[in-house]
Amino acid sequence: MPLWLLLMLWIGSVAQVLSYKLKLQKSMTVQEGLCVHVPCEFYYPWLSFMSPYMSWFQKGADVNQDPPVATNKPNQKLHERTQGRFFIRGDLQTGNCSLDITEVHKGDSGTYFFQLGTYSYLDTMFSLNVTALTHTPHIIIPGTLESGHPRNLTCSVPWACEQGTSPIFSWTSAALTSLGTRTHFSSVLTLTPRPQDHGTNLTCQVYFPAVGVMVERTVQLNVTYAPQNTAIRIFQGSRIALGTLQNTSSVLISEGQALQLLCVTDSNPPAELSWFQGSPTWKATPLCRSPILDLSQVGAVEEGDLICQAQNPLGSQHISLHLSVVYPLQLFSPSCSWEGEGLRCNCSSRAQWAPTLRWRLGEELLEGNHSNTSWTVTSSSAGPWANSSLSLSGLLSSGLRLSCEAQNAQGKQSAAVLLLPADKPEPRTSGVIGAVAGAGTMALLSLCLCLIFRVKTGRKKAVQPVQSTDMSPAGNSGSGAYQYQSSTDIPAAPPPPAEARPISEEEQELHYALLRFPKPKYQEQKDIHTEYSEIKTHK
Repeated sequence: MPLWLLLMLWIGSVAQVLSYKLKLQKSMTVQEGLCVHVPCEFYYPWLSFMSPYMSWFQKGADVNQDPPVATNKPNQKLHERTQGRFFIRGDLQTGNCSLDITEVHKGDSGTYFFQLGTYSYLDTMFSLNVTALTHTPHIIIPGTLESGHPRNLTCSVPWACEQGTSPIFSWTSAALTSLGTRTHFSSVLTLTPRPQDHGTNLTCQVYFPAVGVMVERTVQLNVTYAPQNTAIRIFQGSRIALGTLQNTSSVLISEGQALQLLCVTDSNPPAELSWFQGSPTWKATPLCRSPILDLSQVGAVEEGDLICQAQNPLGSQHISLHLSVVYPLQLFSPSCSWEGEGLRCNCSSRAQWAPTLRWRLGEELLEGNHSNTSWTVTSSSAGPWANSSLSLSGLLSSGLRLSCEAQNAQGKQSAAVLLLPADKPEPRTSGVIGAVAGAGTMALLSLCLCLIFRVKTGRKKAVQPVQSTDMSPAGNSGSGAYQYQSSTDIPAAPPPPAEARPISEEEQELHYALLRFPKPKYQEQKDIHTEYSEIKTHK
């Protein structure tokens, strides 16, 4: 063969090798189930004389026997693993040999090379690395979830590829839900939240059937709602005394005891808690703006309805507690006054539960509302108070014994009065009607009074001072009728008269008060014998 011909063949072969160029990214990493686009460009000077078919093979394949993973040649058998997922999206005229892979499997990991016609670009290959799917769905909650108001929630997978099998969406929630519209990339859920749904989980799961992979995302629902289930817990000291109380509960507590009330409620956002005495009005000032109401010493002021109000921007709820103060039985010292030619005595007692009052005249028991020609009893009660009055008419005999008795489930108390004649008639005098304390006994004796009291009980309490009663003559001075006027009379309803005081339980010594009890002038005054007797208070 001539030398020039050999030279031409050598130059042609070198030019042919130098003209086969491929521009290709050497490696890519993609997550399982997603799609990947592999850009590719090739160069060949004698393109018009070449075969129009392009193919991609996995490294190690025999291009003459093994099927390609992708090709643009019609009716060409493809590799079973890649069939329907590997596509040549290139254009022969523009030198585009790009490869698209959808729904990538882990088995797709490997190295691939491009073939144009019969020429394989083995010097420039592409490596694919497939990893596990770590992307998770996106859950979109528009605005605030308010109890009772439906909201549309969206679960989407914007990172998924458009080609291939559509993913399958599923929702899991304890709330009331219904499925809405869906697209290839998203699903809509209509949710109507309730207070009990606050803090619960909502899960969206997305399943990719082509690769058998499922991903999910879970969010915690933040549901806003008005206060509910408001209750009051009662503490005495460091322990719960009565547990948790619901609305309109009533509690009995002894006077003077300490009490702590804790108001609790369920709401989101947290409610402001305030305490009121009586029904709260729009401009009412609360007792305190705190969950805890401390009552250091319960008394009459605290008795009644205590109301806790829970309020947040979505609404309010209140709960009431009726506090009933239990007062120990107290019998206040009786008071007497002259009315015309008769004597009127008043007796008052206070306790919770309200006591009953009755009179004992000699051996005769007088109670309720009754009367005859000699006496009239009028009784009334209001709340913890009981009042009774006894009117005696006609001449009062010497040595007349009179007592007032108070009784309820807590016990019994009584105060006795003994009326005696005077040793010498006096038209004007002054005296004291009522119980007398030891500290004022000698001063009262100096007033020459003739009514004797003795107060005697079995328990210890402080002795209260005696308040005096004025007496002035009324009518004919010779009639022996005097009008006694107290500084405060026993009213038809509480409180007790000002001169009355509770019978002290420490008065165990005998105390005296004297009342001059004049007789009519038309009677001869003979030997007048003055007796001293005692008033006893007992339970």
